Amino acid sequence: MFADQPEWVLESRRELGRRISDARMHADMTQEELEERTGIGRRTLQRIEAGANDAKIGHLLLIAHAVGVPLRDLLP
Repeated sequence: MFADQPEWVLESRRELGRRISDARMHADMTQEELEERTGIGRRTLQRIEAGANDAKIGHLLLIAHAVGVPLRDLLP
């Protein structure tokens, strides 16, 4: 699906996912709890954390708020 994108874009997406996962775990939160707090489906959260999904800005804002970090801390 994203094979036509440059490698740096793919790596940035993976890094974003790692940062979200780290922030969620630092907040001592499961994906299920993050789903409840944000209203974002768990499958979507899984794909964002895996770097397999382009995250919408609205999703990123909800995630940052839920885990208690500024959005800039999640961005690579």
